[in-house]
Amino acid sequence: MGQIDNGGHAVHTVEMAPKGKRAKTLMSDDHKAALALGREQGRVVRQYLEALEQHKPKRGRKRTPESIGNRLTAIEAELGSADPLSRVHLIQERMDLNAELASKGATVDLSSLEAAFVKAAKEYGARKGISYQAWRETGVDAAVLRAAGISRSNAG
Repeated sequence: MGQIDNGGHAVHTVEMAPKGKRAKTLMSDDHKAALALGREQGRVVRQYLEALEQHKPKRGRKRTPESIGNRLTAIEAELGSADPLSRVHLIQERMDLNAELASKGATVDLSSLEAAFVKAAKEYGARKGISYQAWRETGVDAAVLRAAGISRSNAG
């Protein structure tokens, strides 16, 4: 028990009892099901809100695939005579326009995401303390909230 360290000082050491294995606490099937439901509801809400965010109307004039194509043609014509700084800006604009053109072709089935959201939102919002106003400010339409059974009166 008593030892002397390199500086000549007495050191008192205490041996600790070996750690025993803790008994595993098992989750009940109900608890596991509740956790799975919470994960599923969170996934559904996240997917719907992300789809809303991606399809939110943008300010200004809407660009059509034709107007994007016209601008891409103009960019190609300008690239040959552009100075290096302008060229890098034109190349970036071309990349952005090509990405926008590709995304116009990709459609998300918002109706199926909305239907799943309607089923999950009330319970999820109640559990997480999300108010009607918070849903609205996030971009969820009032009619969707009504269909989900969420009203101004049951503000979280």
